[in-house]
Amino acid sequence: MDLSELERDNTGRCRLNSPVPSVCRKEPCVLGVDEAGRGPVLGPMVYAICYCPLSRLADLEALKVADSKTLSESERHRLFAKMEEDGDFVGWALDMLSPNLISTSMLGRVKYNLNSLSHDTATGLMQYALDQGVKVAQVFVDTVGPPETYQERLQQCFPGVDVTVKAKADALYPVVSAASICAKVARDQAVKNWKFVEKLQDLDTDYGSGYPNDPKTKAWLREHVDPVFGFPQFVRFSWRTAQSILEKEAEDVTWEDSQTGDQEGLRRIKSYFSEGPRPRLPHRYFQERGLESATIL
Repeated sequence: MDLSELERDNTGRCRLNSPVPSVCRKEPCVLGVDEAGRGPVLGPMVYAICYCPLSRLADLEALKVADSKTLSESERHRLFAKMEEDGDFVGWALDMLSPNLISTSMLGRVKYNLNSLSHDTATGLMQYALDQGVKVAQVFVDTVGPPETYQERLQQCFPGVDVTVKAKADALYPVVSAASICAKVARDQAVKNWKFVEKLQDLDTDYGSGYPNDPKTKAWLREHVDPVFGFPQFVRFSWRTAQSILEKEAEDVTWEDSQTGDQEGLRRIKSYFSEGPRPRLPHRYFQERGLESATIL
């Protein structure tokens, strides 16, 4: 899998895809959606779709695809290579979301939680397949959150498509299994070949599993936290595990406001009835960021 686009810039998101088989633009197709890397504190989250004509679903099943979590790394790579060989009827696409994008989304002024980010990414991939001319007739999705609510939302977005959302769909539907393999192969390769934008000395690339409860992952986080700048962008700093380590290992920071006083921005109620113009305070946007008007350039 060619991840050169991600390697050039791994701070945002990256979409990759196979060529669309011509038969998928002519015949009704079934499409599966799954992800890899939703829970880890390290590395990207990858969403993937895989699709094929309904008339060739038995051929996809014959590949013996299965839930990627039940397969070894070598088995996943072998099956992905086989799907690539069968590109005359099997297509795929994926969206890779960097740790930096995930964390800044979750901790922004307008909160964008992981479930919403996951739902929107899956919806975007389904729309991408339709925009590429794939005749999507059926969709199977591994759920995030309550499956009934998720299915209702997707059905409203795609009224002409038969949508099924299930827990453990990657173990129930071969087309979802195929999507899970695509996602897992991409994430494993991205983590293994991650290009650190920070200039780190004595970098240890033995991260463990990347999951928050892995002692090796926790040890890596403690070893690679900077007391001032925090973690490398490989880390999802919005995860509670990362925040706890920051609270213990990093320096405290005090943000000084441009205005002083215990009740900044507040006035006595008598001031509203006094003669003369009232002082005009800056907009809250500027107060919160400590911004002042520049009088000298």
